[in-house]
Amino acid sequence: MVYDFPIHMNSTGTNGSDHLDPDEDLLQEARRAPEGDLRAFEQLVERHHRRIVANCRYITRDPNNAEDLAQEVLTKAFFGLTRFEGRSTFRHWIQKIKINHCLNFVKKQEGRGHISIEETQDEEFEQLKVPAVAQRRMEAMSDREYIGSILDSMSKTLRVPLILCDMDELSYEEVARSLGISLSAAKMRIKRAREEFRSLYQRRQEADRGVKIS
Repeated sequence: MVYDFPIHMNSTGTNGSDHLDPDEDLLQEARRAPEGDLRAFEQLVERHHRRIVANCRYITRDPNNAEDLAQEVLTKAFFGLTRFEGRSTFRHWIQKIKINHCLNFVKKQEGRGHISIEETQDEEFEQLKVPAVAQRRMEAMSDREYIGSILDSMSKTLRVPLILCDMDELSYEEVARSLGISLSAAKMRIKRAREEFRSLYQRRQEADRGVKIS
């Protein structure tokens, strides 16, 4: 699986930036490389590409543009290497680039400047009313596709902060800053999102078991 996800979520909203950076050697090689030598940076890209694509896809809920968005994020990271001060890990730094890029994409698509806590959440409940044929299709899904389908059924209000905290490992404070909301609102959304994800996951598993039994 290309990411850790919130069946076993941490409850503190902390990130791993206080640990040694496993990308540090490659990062230094990429910085020292002569113009045109992209080998070290390409190795960094290989390490993080799949995760970035997956996260772009889940933040924007747009599989058609996820690869393009990921490439744009990696391009920004390449040209921003000289400005990276090493105060966090490379992974955490590139995650922030990705988050800002994807949120800007969502804002442009919707013509809004923020994600409202008041957005309707009827959508996910409608998508749970799945006919038996669609339920059988779920049985053949991989774990990643299964989780992805649940994320897609969640409202953006809850889906995005959940991804930022539990996939990108941002702290509550960083989630709040990224979304332009208060710390208390960030904590509330993440708590509600975790509860909803678990509920949707359990309900879909129960639905699948019901199909198999019949």
